[in-house]
Amino acid sequence: MDRNTEGTTAYQPRIHIFSITFSPTTQSPSPPNLAFEYEDTILFSDPSGTPISGLDPTTVLKFRGYPDIPAATFTGNGFGGNGPGGTRVSIDPEGLVLDSRGGFWISDEYGPYIYHFTSKGRMNIAIRPTPAFIPLRNGTQSFASNNPPVYNPDQVPVPEIPTSGRSNNQGFEGLSYDPEKKALYTLLQSATIQDGGTAGTTRRHARLLKYDLSHRHGRAPRLVGEYVVRLPVFNDPTETKNPRTAAQSEILALGDGRFLLLARDSGFGRGQDETESVYRHIDVFSLASATNILGAYDGHNGSVSPAGVLKPDITAAETCSFLDINISSELAKFGLLNGGTDNDALGLLNEKWEGLALVPVEGHRGEYWLFASSDNDFITQEGYQNFGRDAFADSSGFNLLNQMLVFRVSIK
Repeated sequence: MDRNTEGTTAYQPRIHIFSITFSPTTQSPSPPNLAFEYEDTILFSDPSGTPISGLDPTTVLKFRGYPDIPAATFTGNGFGGNGPGGTRVSIDPEGLVLDSRGGFWISDEYGPYIYHFTSKGRMNIAIRPTPAFIPLRNGTQSFASNNPPVYNPDQVPVPEIPTSGRSNNQGFEGLSYDPEKKALYTLLQSATIQDGGTAGTTRRHARLLKYDLSHRHGRAPRLVGEYVVRLPVFNDPTETKNPRTAAQSEILALGDGRFLLLARDSGFGRGQDETESVYRHIDVFSLASATNILGAYDGHNGSVSPAGVLKPDITAAETCSFLDINISSELAKFGLLNGGTDNDALGLLNEKWEGLALVPVEGHRGEYWLFASSDNDFITQEGYQNFGRDAFADSSGFNLLNQMLVFRVSIK
């Protein structure tokens, strides 16, 4: 995660490694039965070994053999303090896939790009998608997401919203790997600008890309598929125009072209003005009947759903509802709440749910533990930044803990 409520910083993206102890129980109400213990951290650097930042991009950096990489030029130390300034690669990391050699595939919102990092955290592959995904302003590529840095809140792109490509903060949110097909899949959080991405009521048709990793053991990814995923909708009680799109936050490949899809509303949860969420689901979609549109709408203004209306010659992936995270009776078994009058209640669910993982249930074929995780968006009163040099307290006044829910599910 690259930013907090104060603005973007030169925070160096990283992988945290934890050991997890899970003790399933039938006791109700149950005490917490999932424990984390910190083990290690892997910091991300660019192909030259220079640390990467989370600052909103203002330019690009060029490395031999790579596409233009989004980057930010900053003053001081990049956190609002004194320093020499500089220019660093910028990523907003979202999805994570581990490879067989100890490295990592990371999906990014800024580009939107996909990056591969070695086990030591150095970037060695960068995947730039087709022009339809690249944000344009004034006719040229512009990777800013309108998230100014903490030291310059007036750093706003013009225009604020791109004229085509991924919308602000709606890049490659979901990332998953299918070992049977040796394929990497990534999904936009919601529709591109030209596909209706300018409004919550029209941004339903998100694009999914499929990369073949079988060539040279994954070192030469090949784009072989592009599909439309129709995201769920819900009625937002705080808005006058409905229904609204439930933007997705994660995907997880199940095989045979099937995926889990974590889709949700936004702005509802602990520390928000409204605490009760309307829609937090883990749904399912299938590519079995979906149209492969690769090469058909990949230009800068190529549109699959002008103003949010899907073109009649395109069949979107079939999506169906599966699991509702917000069921109060289930949450109550663990002392948890979806909404409430006490906005600082420890059991209130966080707003952002963005991670999925499956683990087989030992001795039960076809059954799995499904882990769904949230992040705290750096919302804390007891934090540190810049490698512990500076104390940090979020202006909201809240302390949000990372949260994780575990479900037992059957998947055929």
